[in-house]
Amino acid sequence: MGDALGVIGGGQLGRYFVQAAQALGFRTVVLEPDQLSPAGAVADHHIVAAYDDSDALTELADLCSAVTVEFENPPVAALEFLAERIIIRPSPNAVARAQDRRREKQFCVDNRIQVAPFAVIENLDDVGAIADRADELFPAILKTSRMGYDGKGQQRLANYTELRGAFTALGNVPCVLEKLVPLDDELSVIVARGVDGEVVTYEPTRNLHVDGVLDVSSAPIPNSQVTEHARKVALRLAEALDYVGVLGVEFFVSGGELLVNEMAPRPHNSGHWTLDAAQTSQFEQQVRALVGMPLGSTAMTHPAVVMLNLLGDRWAHGDPNFALAASDSAAHLHLYGKSEAKPGRKMGHLTVVGNEMSQVLAHARQLRDAITPGP
Repeated sequence: MGDALGVIGGGQLGRYFVQAAQALGFRTVVLEPDQLSPAGAVADHHIVAAYDDSDALTELADLCSAVTVEFENPPVAALEFLAERIIIRPSPNAVARAQDRRREKQFCVDNRIQVAPFAVIENLDDVGAIADRADELFPAILKTSRMGYDGKGQQRLANYTELRGAFTALGNVPCVLEKLVPLDDELSVIVARGVDGEVVTYEPTRNLHVDGVLDVSSAPIPNSQVTEHARKVALRLAEALDYVGVLGVEFFVSGGELLVNEMAPRPHNSGHWTLDAAQTSQFEQQVRALVGMPLGSTAMTHPAVVMLNLLGDRWAHGDPNFALAASDSAAHLHLYGKSEAKPGRKMGHLTVVGNEMSQVLAHARQLRDAITPGP
């Protein structure tokens, strides 16, 4: 067993984990098949192999004392292989629950945590079996139980008659059908839990999605019963999972009721603002939980912060004018080092801080539009 810290997955979340670990004095190893991955580019060692490659997993275990994940869909068998040899946090069981929407929804129900009305669709017989629940479940969204993200693997359905065709279009794989509830708000809570049970939460964050992809996150949300309830639910989920690490919990607010949408067993896109406006970023917190260090303060360092994603669409007419962001004292530009800009691909994000939320939000939107070249 080595003394490095490892991460399975080479995206931008892994990149920030690597940088946080290195800042704390640790050597780092990334297991990721893409040799041009953002995390692999900055790690001390990059194992270029499939996530379930036994030789690669053995090498990872030989080099590292502890390993974490940066996305929710690593093969659970690979995590179990590592857990027999070294520390793996979060646990394979926690990741398995979060990566399967069927298990995730049932886990919430079992723990008396409210979710939107749903049904599990595993085969065509299940399609027929829920006909008598049509009034309760539609309009709805059909999501593959595994692997879908950022609006992928999903179909919106106006009524029951569309369900069979949508299930077939998604490949007849197990799915979860969720009622489309009217949204008052969308928010997320990021909770960190240590191996000793110590828990902290960051300020609940308001989120705006466009075409199923996170566009804008802002914090704090004015104090309300809903945000405090969201903190408590996130903590309950972390404790029920016996979770160690950083957990992102997404919520819908519908008719004044708080509903869990999904969990992410790793840092979350909506928590990127913590890099520039919290005393301890979510990525440093991930490192601390992994190695058993005390958790850091989650206090905000600015009264208001807004994070906006930079998708590949903004490169359609040339490189953005990043100098505008670099010269703005309230702004922090983050680029992920991805080799090619593609529509819908997260290439980076822009964080803007200030004193008053409406002004910060307007400033952030104006700055993002200003750096984007026109047609």
